[in-house]
Amino acid sequence: MLELHPLLATRWSPRAFDPHGEVSDVELAALLEAARWAPSRGNSQPWRFAIGRRGSEQHKRIFANLNHHNQRWAGDAAVLLVASHLTGAGFGHAAYDLGQAVAHLTVQAGALGLHVHQMAGFAPDSLAVDLDLPDGVTPKVVVAVGRLGHPDRLPDDLRVRETALRDRRPLADLVL
Repeated sequence: MLELHPLLATRWSPRAFDPHGEVSDVELAALLEAARWAPSRGNSQPWRFAIGRRGSEQHKRIFANLNHHNQRWAGDAAVLLVASHLTGAGFGHAAYDLGQAVAHLTVQAGALGLHVHQMAGFAPDSLAVDLDLPDGVTPKVVVAVGRLGHPDRLPDDLRVRETALRDRRPLADLVL
């Protein structure tokens, strides 16, 4: 069997982020540039990102809209990104295209020694209001980005999950 590229084979979604680790402006620009070059229908690039650096007002607003489970760990991430897509006529594939952009951003993060955890547990309508997002921009996922921290900082139940062996469904389960 052909081996996966190490960036893909070693990718995982940690919850333990270094509360003092930073993501530089250059690194953040590289993540957004990777997303910019993702494929999209008709090169429409129907994704938009709101950026909250730890300690900023934007980060606090994003964090406040996470569900309780995600608030237990996500505050240590250096950056919280709100990944949104455009809605309306001509943007029927926008959510799919956004997924590609976030996937590209995730692989680039791995190449830079950063880690990413994507979250669906948040209040999208409230977040859109709190960030004053334009009409037609729909928050789809919040992405925590940062440097790996120590699992001992996590609550017991999350530490167990963090240190468990990675598991994936067998390929046979995924192919129809």
